[in-house]
Order: sequence, then C-alpha cells, then structure tokens
Amino acid sequence: MKTLIVEIQYFAPVDLYFALINSKYCSFEQYETWQKMSFRNRCMVAGAGGPIELSIPVENGREQRAMIKDVKIAERENWRVRHWRTIESCYNKSPWFEFHRDGLENLYARPEKFLFDWNLKCFEWVMSRLKISTPFGFTEEYQKEYPEKEFLDLRNKITPKTIRLANKPFPKWEGKYIQVFENKTGFIPHLSVLDFLFCEGNSGELMQKN
Repeated sequence: MKTLIVEIQYFAPVDLYFALINSKYCSFEQYETWQKMSFRNRCMVAGAGGPIELSIPVENGREQRAMIKDVKIAERENWRVRHWRTIESCYNKSPWFEFHRDGLENLYARPEKFLFDWNLKCFEWVMSRLKISTPFGFTEEYQKEYPEKEFLDLRNKITPKTIRLANKPFPKWEGKYIQVFENKTGFIPHLSVLDFLFCEGNSGELMQKN
C-alpha cells in the first residue's frame, strides 16, 4: 500500500475515500496555492433532476492565489443554511439520513473561518461515520513530485472535470449502490461521499470490495 497525497476537499467524491481506504497513510497538501473549479469548495449531491453542485463562497474571489490554508470562507448568501436544506431535501427519504442527520446538522451550525479547517472538520466527521481508520496528516513542505513506488499523488486529479472523463485519470471507484432517485436519473457515479453515506450507512467495507 502507498501513501496518498491529495488536497483536502469539501465532502469529497466517494472515489477519494476509495483511494484512502486502500492507502497506508494520507497526507493532505497544505502548501499549495488556491485552485478554482475544484472540489476544494464544492461537492456534488443527487437530486430528483440529477446532480446538484453545492459551492462554498470564498473571500477575495476564485481568482486569488493565496495558500490554501489561508483561504477564508465568505460568510454570505446563507450558504450553510442553503447547503444543509439542499442536503436535507435530497436525502430525507434515504435509508440512513435520520441516523446521520443530527450530527451533520450540528456540523453546519458550527462555522469555521478558514476553508481548510472546515474541510478537515467535514473529513473527520465522515471518517468517524464510515469507521475508516487510515491515519492522516499534512505535508510539511510543497513537493512537485513524489516517488511513484511509495506515493499515490492525486493532487488535482479528482476534479469536477476529471470525474466526467472515461479514460480514468485517477483510481475511480466503480462500485454501485441504490441511490434515492435512481429510478428517475439512473445511477450517478462519483458523487460526494454524503450520497454513499446516506444510502449505504456505515458500509465503508463496501468500498474495499470494489
């Protein structure tokens, strides 16, 4: 097993957790510069009409070049309330929503100033719910490349663009589970881990079997 190097994302696609489970250690990149059009401040959930993108507004706009650990959340547009209500609307009929509801609602009620800290809090919450025990930490400096024999470098590999590509630019999870609106939309792959959690509960083992 290798060490996973990846940026920390907002309720990342289930694919990242697939890679995490199959890694011996995860190191989150904290010395990169901000990258727009990524899952650092957005996630994808499933609605009755198809995928819904939830985006966190950031201070100084998406064109900034700040260090990722210094990017601040812009507390406007009631984004926390809007995201929570969307999640609630999409998943209130899912098998495991009531089981996880209070914990997630409380998470959204506790604001964080920095995006990195918020994403870390979301990540730790998911880890506890899926009972994933892979140890994790943070990079101590920026390295452009890592030895492939020891590291799986997925930085900027799991993005809204790459998950739509058929040539698998990263280790995608190809498993399936029953989604809430699957009878209307068909199965939608590579959604936020929240979709998996609400539909499959604590079945982190399912990712290991695919």
